[in-house]
Amino acid sequence: MPYISVRGIEHYYEWVKQPSGDRKKPVMVFIHGWAGSARYWRSTANALLDEFDCLLYDLRGFGRSGGKPTVVEASESVVESETSQEKTQAIHELTYELTEYAKDLAVLLDKLHLQRVYINAHSMGASVATLFFNSYPQRVEKGILTCSGIFEYDEKAFTAFHKFGGYVVKFRPKWLGKIPFVDQMFMARFLHRPIPAFERQAFLQDFLDADYDAALGTIFTSVSKAQAELMPQEFAKLQVPTLMISGEYDQIIPAEMGRQAAALSDKVEFVVIPNTAHFPMLEDAETYLRRVREFLQVPVVELQAG
Repeated sequence: MPYISVRGIEHYYEWVKQPSGDRKKPVMVFIHGWAGSARYWRSTANALLDEFDCLLYDLRGFGRSGGKPTVVEASESVVESETSQEKTQAIHELTYELTEYAKDLAVLLDKLHLQRVYINAHSMGASVATLFFNSYPQRVEKGILTCSGIFEYDEKAFTAFHKFGGYVVKFRPKWLGKIPFVDQMFMARFLHRPIPAFERQAFLQDFLDADYDAALGTIFTSVSKAQAELMPQEFAKLQVPTLMISGEYDQIIPAEMGRQAAALSDKVEFVVIPNTAHFPMLEDAETYLRRVREFLQVPVVELQAG
């Protein structure tokens, strides 16, 4: 599997491409959400191969990416590892602030020699992408934020959420994934329409495998008073043409939160996918892809049945 060292941490990444002859396609980068991985973006990437070379990667501490720095031996799977001095310096600087994840992405693009890209990001990953758009606007052609938005700070609610989240992260026995139907129960709050069993099982496995410190740390940084105050300012500053997509019945980040965020910038176009929740790209791929293609101004193609 391909790995690349980003600020001292081994990151998993993969290309999803198809031959295009002499035609050079633009690159679309996909960013997953909390406790997930690049796996759930594969079907969307596969559906866009006619127009894009798609880069998928796992955020630091999630999926197959490392959460802790390791001493990496030279091998073909590692591209341009940093020197020991650079690694040591980076390790001391790393935190679970979402701005740090945006810096991770900048370094990843540098390592892969990518100057200007399209980005499609989901949930917590969409917050990371928004910060990236404003920090590196010259590197983004267009952006898609799936299931994102702004929320008001509520001390009681946030305290309760952090307490519950901490318990959920702490209690993740590996045997949980072997219990029949637990994947359905685990995903129930995230979905309005059913998705294939292998997708549900992959989500559960990613959650069980997530690095403890990264999973807990990003709960506190992504749902916080500081973040509630910061994100409206970030959405208002957007200069990158952006499509914001919400699921009509999303309980995690309700569509109204997306609507409020989109209203802060005339660079943002807002759409709601009916009868979907927190994963509209999987619950109604046809509608989701049509909206994405219309925004990107590329031909709309029909999905093949089956």
